[in-house]
Amino acid sequence: MADILYTYKNQVYANITNRCDCSCTFCVRSAKDAVGDAKTLWHKTEPTLAEIRQAVDRFDFTGYDELVFCGYGEPTCALDNLLASAAYVKENHPLSIRLNTNGLGNLYHGRNIVPELAGVIDSVSISLNAPTAEKYEAVTRPQFENAYPALLEFASLAKEAFARTQLSIVDVLPPDEIAACRKIADDRGIYLKIRKYS
Repeated sequence: MADILYTYKNQVYANITNRCDCSCTFCVRSAKDAVGDAKTLWHKTEPTLAEIRQAVDRFDFTGYDELVFCGYGEPTCALDNLLASAAYVKENHPLSIRLNTNGLGNLYHGRNIVPELAGVIDSVSISLNAPTAEKYEAVTRPQFENAYPALLEFASLAKEAFARTQLSIVDVLPPDEIAACRKIADDRGIYLKIRKYS
């Protein structure tokens, strides 16, 4: 079985699915089988809620104050397990919970899932990736039409629902595109995180 919980740069991550509704050109999973201390992040079968809970029970969270749902898939594609396992963590550990997402969960499920997420998750980080729909589609290759405006709508909904919401981009973008992304975030009153590509 693939690692469900793993650590990377002093953070604990939950890898609950390999399903993803994007095929990003820069995705780390196309280059290697794992990151951090994980042996592999490729699940042969989707982990069950019982297996996720078991992984939580076995993990020593001493010294950690946050659990991040982010692995080799989009966590909202496994929404039921995401919600249930986040609630389980909340019940058993004094941890803050963050969701790293592509922001397309509402499109994937055909409804607004933000209120459900906000019931068990403290903060959300949404991958913006590009300053325009055209550039976003070229680099992210989403399964949906109108993915970019849906992402921005998700971000606006998230800002109202979570204690902390951020948009993120990777530092490989040229300066003018980084500036344009910053304006998109600023116009919505959302913090922009510029991640170092690794």
